[in-house]
Amino acid sequence: MQGRRLRRRVQALAAGGAAGDAAWPDATQGWWPRLAAWTAPLQRLAAPAPVAPTPSPMPAPPPPWPSDRHPAPPPRAPVLSPVLADDPLRRTLWHAGIHHPKAAAAVWGSKALLAMALPAAGVALLTVRGTAWQGVGPWALLLGLAALGHYGPSWLLGWAARRRQRALFEAFPDALHLLTVCVEAGLSTEAALQRVASDIGPHCPALGEELRHVNLALQAGMTREQALRGLAQRTGVDEIEAFVTMLLQAERFGTRIAPALRVHAEGLRTRRRQQAEEAAAKVALKLLFPLVFCIFPSLLVVLMGPAMIQIHRVLLPSMSGGG
Repeated sequence: MQGRRLRRRVQALAAGGAAGDAAWPDATQGWWPRLAAWTAPLQRLAAPAPVAPTPSPMPAPPPPWPSDRHPAPPPRAPVLSPVLADDPLRRTLWHAGIHHPKAAAAVWGSKALLAMALPAAGVALLTVRGTAWQGVGPWALLLGLAALGHYGPSWLLGWAARRRQRALFEAFPDALHLLTVCVEAGLSTEAALQRVASDIGPHCPALGEELRHVNLALQAGMTREQALRGLAQRTGVDEIEAFVTMLLQAERFGTRIAPALRVHAEGLRTRRRQQAEEAAAKVALKLLFPLVFCIFPSLLVVLMGPAMIQIHRVLLPSMSGGG
């Protein structure tokens, strides 16, 4: 079963383009195709209109002469589909770890469905409660529900993408140190990536899956540059993009990879420690407003309450001349 799945994923990667989406485990099952099928009539209501390609200002190259026996080689197929490079929603889906080819259509359909279903539910609720349709309140409520239905999936998707990118950022320095150890031990870059993917998977499944996808891309016949560029674009993490650039430059200029990996890993650990120190320094400022507006008034009431009661009972009558 595992062998058939691996062969299917390698074949899908070898096809290139958008077919590479089917190489992921969630591309052949799950509720994404069902949601896309249920909301198919509504997808055009929320999806943006396709933009016509801009004509190139450069003139087309002249046709080759009939005497040319060596035609120009065809351009290399990109690692990612053009939709991923141009569509912000598709890019956010990849950053969130959603690789199903029907996911974008399902998101557009769900946005349109929720934008109509939530106001309809609000109208039904207001009708049952007998609320008069007067003033701005009911209409503002319906408008807010429609905005929530339209922008809610995008907010949730962005939150999922940021959460996954944070997990990748926190686990990447450890994976880079492990990769450095593997390379210094004599393993090739592909074998080291495969070993790191298997070892880092239990700690950070997202990073392990991305590294396994790089290995599958290399097995499918893609160049190392294409596979690594695809890793940087799929994750959207600046640290991983810097790692890819460093690795490609080391390979291009013929320098040793292990020292470069060690220096880069130390830099990532230093940056992660600095971000932790920065977050710790902000804690005092963030606690200032809850202390002043929530905790201090409660302490004042608890400490000064009995004294104020005694002052009201004893001191004020004596000052007014009463017994």
